[in-house]
Amino acid sequence: MRASYLDTSADQLCFSLDLAERPALAEREALVGGVGVRMRLLGASHQVFAGPVRETVACLPGAARGLPAGLTRQEAGWTYDFGATTAHPAPHEFSTRVAEILDRAAGAEHSLCGVFPGSPEAVTAVVVEASAETSRARLVWRTWHTYPQDGQIVSTRTRLEAR
Repeated sequence: MRASYLDTSADQLCFSLDLAERPALAEREALVGGVGVRMRLLGASHQVFAGPVRETVACLPGAARGLPAGLTRQEAGWTYDFGATTAHPAPHEFSTRVAEILDRAAGAEHSLCGVFPGSPEAVTAVVVEASAETSRARLVWRTWHTYPQDGQIVSTRTRLEAR
């Protein structure tokens, strides 16, 4: 998927668990580990809807900026764990990291990935996997948001497990 690039830098990203659907550039639905998942790419990053969770990481006008390094919540019989990091790889490593992200998304059974105009390294990718570590429903999803103009890569990791 190719679309307009609305994110301008990693520090403009916001986090929410209670936003309604935002206009999506692309969407993919999947049944992962028995749980319905909707992966949505926005012009300003992503939304993942799974079980009771409506996770949004995006540039949102008027919202408080910043992503939590770690957050745990109990949501309607589920435990939700979220974490985010921002990496600043050396310029010669940035392209390699973006290629690894694109390869991982392309090789995953449940993924959605967008490359935005202006740079083939301006990417938002979502990969969702079921975890077989427990008999309860458990999903893990990873996302990446790359900012070639600043050499930044924002990575998130979410775990959603039935209690």
